[in-house]
Amino acid sequence: MKRFSLALMLLGFTFFAVAQEKPRGDFQIGLQGGITQPLSTYKKIGDTKLGFHGGIFLDKYFKGNKFGLGVDARFIRNGINVADSVLFSNGYIVTDYKNSKRFQDYLFTFGPSYKFTKNNFQAELYLRGGVMMQNFPEYTTTLTFTNAFGTTNYDTQYTVNDASNKANSWAGVGGLRLNYKIAPKIAVFAHVDYVQTFGTKFGSKPSRFTIEKSVQHTPIDPAVGIKSGILDHYNEVRVRENTLHKSLNAGAGVKFIFGENKKPVPPQETVTKYDDVVKPLIATKDLQIVVKDKQTGLALSGVTVSVTSDKVNEKSITDANGQAQKITKVSPGSYQVIGEKNGIKTPLLTLNDEDFKGTSATIFKEIYHDDPRFTLVGETFDCVKGINLAGISTVLTNTSTKSNISQVSDAQGKFIYQLDAQSDFTVVANHQARYSQTELVTTKGLDRSKTLYVTLKLGVCELATGSQWVLKNILYDFDKSNIRTDAAIILDNVVAIMKQNPSLKIELSSHTDSRGNDAYNRKLSQQRAEAAVNYLVTNGISRDRLIAKGYGETKLLNGCGNGVNCSEEQHQANRRTEIKVLNY
Repeated sequence: MKRFSLALMLLGFTFFAVAQEKPRGDFQIGLQGGITQPLSTYKKIGDTKLGFHGGIFLDKYFKGNKFGLGVDARFIRNGINVADSVLFSNGYIVTDYKNSKRFQDYLFTFGPSYKFTKNNFQAELYLRGGVMMQNFPEYTTTLTFTNAFGTTNYDTQYTVNDASNKANSWAGVGGLRLNYKIAPKIAVFAHVDYVQTFGTKFGSKPSRFTIEKSVQHTPIDPAVGIKSGILDHYNEVRVRENTLHKSLNAGAGVKFIFGENKKPVPPQETVTKYDDVVKPLIATKDLQIVVKDKQTGLALSGVTVSVTSDKVNEKSITDANGQAQKITKVSPGSYQVIGEKNGIKTPLLTLNDEDFKGTSATIFKEIYHDDPRFTLVGETFDCVKGINLAGISTVLTNTSTKSNISQVSDAQGKFIYQLDAQSDFTVVANHQARYSQTELVTTKGLDRSKTLYVTLKLGVCELATGSQWVLKNILYDFDKSNIRTDAAIILDNVVAIMKQNPSLKIELSSHTDSRGNDAYNRKLSQQRAEAAVNYLVTNGISRDRLIAKGYGETKLLNGCGNGVNCSEEQHQANRRTEIKVLNY
């Protein structure tokens, strides 16, 4: 496989070299990405769901610019549908996922291309063959039940692959790419293609994803469960099923074209004569300013750029590409350029007559903004509908200094804060008739020279009688019920919600996992719920609006009851603090 990858690299360098030496046809490099839809047995047996892909391709067209050869390297990822646990009267069915819950593939192919061109439009057909490096998920579905004969554990389905869950296989891809040139050497495109692997083995190793399962012939009645044994519901003989990779890929991208172009003839300068001396007339030029973040080199939006002189006084705000508004027909002279964002200015840039020399019609200049803070870009969205919400008040709090600032999300539901390095923060919605979780954000461990933006999606929900939610990030010390400092931050959000909505009455409940004595768990959870309620009362909330309830282990969210072997993550899901709206 290393030799194959090296061959692709050498082929790419060869294409590039040929493209630079008297090219007869286009040489192009493209970046692509999009969605990947699993098909047929790959979707059924692999239980695969919609995924994504991305990659790079190179094409070299020959004389006539219609036929060529190309290479394609891409990454394909499809998650799998995660099975829910199933409970019945005397047992349960649970799936143990032993590695990543996805198929992750690397595809390297080589083959012919055909191109049809009309004006700025191009249609390309391509067919490639090569190798796919596959990474398979591994899981086991286990049926556990207890009857008169004792407790039985039976694996109803499991994967049967190499211990590494990796395999190689022959593969092919064929498809169509529709292009539109937006510049002489740049085109955007949309593509659709079909990818499939072939064969049962690659070398001496199996190359297909394989499962083994027992076929269910009679469903299990949840109220009755399993009375006699496995054979009452499953066939005795297991069946083995396998599948190749089969997917339909659709996406878009951009490609860069290198080909034979005639050099444009520069326009002749207009001249005039004074006393038989020929002098060129002064020509105007356009001015384009681009602002970048100094520490990462990324284009920076939202910077106010000022360009001033005795002839010009222009202000504009940079777009997503860091570009200020282009100023046209600027005559030679002295100009001062400066940018400002978040109260921090860029160094002053001065232009003079030297910058106006040369044949280029546009003067491009970059200036750099140096703000040591990180930028949090957040979005407020409806937690039920999933659409962004505008006009939501948000609050950012530094957990160390307790200082906070607020901001209202804009028409697109976006809000932006500046974050100090090596600090922890909380972000929460503070809006009447709505609530959100208290989300934790940290810049600890982040390198400002590599990272500029931190992103957050803040779910905002409507308050309604009967609604309930789990308070995220509220923790207690082991075997203790006192309110920790980090838990107090979460409860402060509840205080704010109660004060904004004076008619709101809630039940604040605490839950434990199944480990430990049942009576002790109920007592501990009641103490924790009362401690939380007391905290709210201390901070100005009337006690008659609050009910503390400790449920112990009586309301588990999964099948991890007494005696059931569960992971720490499964137990953690049951250790929670909930709020239920009693009246609003």
